[in-house]
Amino acid sequence: MRRPVALRLQAALGTLALAAATGVVLAMPEAAAAAGGATGYATQNGGTTGGAGGQTVRATTGTAIHQALCGRADSATPITIEVEGTINHGNTSKVSGDSCSTAADKIELKQISNVTIVGVGSGAVFDQLGIHIRESSNIIIQNVTVRNVKKSGSPTSNGGDAIGMESGVRNVWVDHTTLEASGGESAGFDGLFDMKDNTQYVTLSYSVLRNSGRGGLIGSSESDRSNGYVTFHHNKYENIDSRTPLLRGGTSHIYNNHYASLNESGINSRAGAKAKVDSNYFEDSKDVLGTFYTDQAGYWQVAGNIFDNVTWSEPGDDTNPAGPDPRSNTTVSIPYSYALDDASCVPAVVAATAGANKGLKVSDGSCAPQNPDPTPTDPDPTDPTEPSPDPTDPTDPPSGTNLSLGAGADGSSKANGTSYGNVRDGDPATHWSPAGTTGSVSVKWPSPTTVSKVRVREAAGSEGAIRSYRLVDHGTGRVLATGSGAGVAGFPAVSLTKLTLEITGASGTPKVAEFETYAG
Repeated sequence: MRRPVALRLQAALGTLALAAATGVVLAMPEAAAAAGGATGYATQNGGTTGGAGGQTVRATTGTAIHQALCGRADSATPITIEVEGTINHGNTSKVSGDSCSTAADKIELKQISNVTIVGVGSGAVFDQLGIHIRESSNIIIQNVTVRNVKKSGSPTSNGGDAIGMESGVRNVWVDHTTLEASGGESAGFDGLFDMKDNTQYVTLSYSVLRNSGRGGLIGSSESDRSNGYVTFHHNKYENIDSRTPLLRGGTSHIYNNHYASLNESGINSRAGAKAKVDSNYFEDSKDVLGTFYTDQAGYWQVAGNIFDNVTWSEPGDDTNPAGPDPRSNTTVSIPYSYALDDASCVPAVVAATAGANKGLKVSDGSCAPQNPDPTPTDPDPTDPTEPSPDPTDPTDPPSGTNLSLGAGADGSSKANGTSYGNVRDGDPATHWSPAGTTGSVSVKWPSPTTVSKVRVREAAGSEGAIRSYRLVDHGTGRVLATGSGAGVAGFPAVSLTKLTLEITGASGTPKVAEFETYAG
């Protein structure tokens, strides 16, 4: 049986006290997991478990967090990093290693997977230092405060975002956090919780976002519509000018949040976005739902919300408020189960549960705060987004035409002297490599193409470098298959226009000579 975190820390207290001054990363005797289990869209696409099952270490500086990431066997080795104290520019340095890609001015979770960062003890505060998640998957951030991250002035960090995600990010659960600023863009701050450039399957739960010009966004521009499947529940948005959140494309589920003092606008669904807005409590605010600052419409399904002292603008060319009598203009299907509190008790429930250092209490839909489950909930084995078994042996050599020949190709940052096109040119003597040990490369077609099997061929001399990978339908974000080592993988036939190979773990720099695709 896993012992509570407090007991494990007590057992190692003497050693930890010795290391506290230096922030040295120390291995704990047992693996730990984030309390409770992921909820919302973070449970889909295979689920979000973070560093569960891996080593647990303790860190009291940003440098120690980076050392923990860089000290793993590879970039996909599970790890839980328990953080206590104040993390700032003065104690955060760049650390190098094959399993990490860090920076001195932020907590950098780049090209990695299977990581939990959780605040413990007297609390974890990231002061003027943002958390940046890029080209990564299966990340949990829990029970931390991130405050006063600036994009201008001094010091700057993470483009001014408290937590920012971009570039093919998948499966992130941010829970029981406090994200705050001390003003708007003119004071040097940007968003508290931003997602862009193909970020999917994210949940923000039981968190406080306050005192900022911008709450957060999904999509960096009207054309950045590759993001989505994001859940926001039991959060408190307070004294925010706008973007609670701003949605550009994609699908969001927004339920049981408490909104107070939204000064200019709130949930801004635009550019084709669809939001299910369930049983939230809005008070003392303006234009809490609609399409604002654009003529590109977004959509919403509303039910059970309470609007308490909310004012609404008149419709205009770039203003389409949902009120004063909000009605649904779309329907949104939610693929997971959830317990819904009545909107009338949301302010009390959120006040008792949301934010860092609140005991990780949650709601079960009864309007009464509950203690969290001691261990994460396993993903639903019947989850329709999970890959189904291939009725044939996936390691059988593929037959037929290699559909990658003549197709297009792109991907994440590539190493010098390599080309994306080398993976679909039929020449095993040429190759593509990512800029680090992990990255992604895609083949794409001008029209839907049916694929059910792939073969990944490594360049001569580099065989065995690829340790773990995922095959992803780029258009939907669905994981079609996962595996370890290059070779052949099969999955139920799917029609798509872009198939992505995400290398999530490698020993050294992988070299992909050919990324072959087949119909059967």
